[in-house]
Amino acid sequence: MKKLLLATLFGFALLPQAWAQATSSTTSEGFKITGRIKGLKDTTCVLAHYFGSAQYITKDTARVDGAGNMVFEGKKTLPQGLFLVVMPKKGYIEFLMTDDQEFSFETDTAEVIKNMKITGSKENEAFYGYQQQLGKLSEEAQALTMQKKVRNDAASVAMVNKQLSDLQKQATEYRTKFLQDNPGTFAVKLLKATAEPDVPPAPKAANGRPDSIWVFNYFKQHFWDDFDFSDERFVRTPILQRKIERYIKELTVQVPDSLIKEADFLVNKAVAGKNKEIKYYTIYYITSQYEQPKVMGTDGLFVHMFEKYYKTGVMTVSDSSTLKSIGERVATMKPNLIGKTLVSPVISDTLRRPIAFQAIKADYTVVFFYSPTCGHCRESAPKLKKFVDDYKGKGVEVVAIAIDQNPEEWKKFIKEFKLGNAINGYDYSFRTDYRHQYDVWTTPTVYVLDKDKKIIARKLPAEQIEDFMLFHKRQQATKKPVTASVKGSVKK
Repeated sequence: MKKLLLATLFGFALLPQAWAQATSSTTSEGFKITGRIKGLKDTTCVLAHYFGSAQYITKDTARVDGAGNMVFEGKKTLPQGLFLVVMPKKGYIEFLMTDDQEFSFETDTAEVIKNMKITGSKENEAFYGYQQQLGKLSEEAQALTMQKKVRNDAASVAMVNKQLSDLQKQATEYRTKFLQDNPGTFAVKLLKATAEPDVPPAPKAANGRPDSIWVFNYFKQHFWDDFDFSDERFVRTPILQRKIERYIKELTVQVPDSLIKEADFLVNKAVAGKNKEIKYYTIYYITSQYEQPKVMGTDGLFVHMFEKYYKTGVMTVSDSSTLKSIGERVATMKPNLIGKTLVSPVISDTLRRPIAFQAIKADYTVVFFYSPTCGHCRESAPKLKKFVDDYKGKGVEVVAIAIDQNPEEWKKFIKEFKLGNAINGYDYSFRTDYRHQYDVWTTPTVYVLDKDKKIIARKLPAEQIEDFMLFHKRQQATKKPVTASVKGSVKK
């Protein structure tokens, strides 16, 4: 069965209606950025701003002459944020776009930061001055590190280590002074937002060692301390996306309850910041990441985000028809999430005898929805047969349900792949809408149920059924929570 491209349904269609207005100014002051890049000639450069960490939105283009000169110019003031001048095959240069939108720069493709000279923008002068000073200290540190490889006697190593320590101290002092000397600037806000929380010495745990749990909790609690949720410019930097991603995916346990709690925490911080762009992006990005998540079962967060923020109008979007389509998709997903009891399918066997699904007694019930003519289903069938035969009579039952084609094709499939040990079912009445009732948009679709017919896994490849089941058994024996990656790697 062909895969429905759900990601394309979500995409930019669920961005807020106000986004187009927010990313383009209506004032008529204009901008003019003049540049000269040695080593670049006879080409075209793009002026753009970030949208998240992996995308950028073009605002202007400029032709580069034979001497590397270019001019970006427009009658409307640019939205503020972190901008890029994208050079074909030469990478990119970053600039802070704030109130100073008439400035010039000069640099060299060989060493862009080291050779950068800014005129007319105090923000960018400070931005590059900071990078150049730290770059200089870094070069000195690299030279000292090379000395250690050449002169590795104890006295020389001790001397170099002392010099490296002094350089680190200089860098720390310089950073502190820079932050003090440039209060309120966007450059300082960026530096603070990207810095890691400074964790104080941890108290001792019962074993006498520093308490690592305390360290983690402190780090997480202070992760957002220096991020300004009221400053919409962060939407046009990579920082907001990266921080959300790290907080949600690395600092949060990947189970629906924990994810929902932390997602709401972030949205509430964005709401408290009273900036619509920050709020919209926070909701949009979290939602987009959990429609088809890497960790199985966490799509419950997608359902929560849609119902709490999109369906209620907290997040207004540009395409109402797509909103309706995804609402229908969420309505399909919700009753089939992990932890829900699978609705008993109305099916019969090859002799047209009804199959009492709830009467099936097994520690694990695997439901395999497939199409008899589906290529992926045919590839999975031998693996399914082996699993069925290996676990027949061992507390595991496999219910293989053909969702389409005719009874003859279904019976042919069973015979061809020798699936007689499975419970084979078919809806002769054709009343079941498998897509909307069981979220079967692709085939095969696999559900693993516990003894009470509650869903404990969904969307597993056939070859991963056994691994998951054995893992779940171990987890049940030790009473630990279970999550599993769609790709098969299991995470605790």
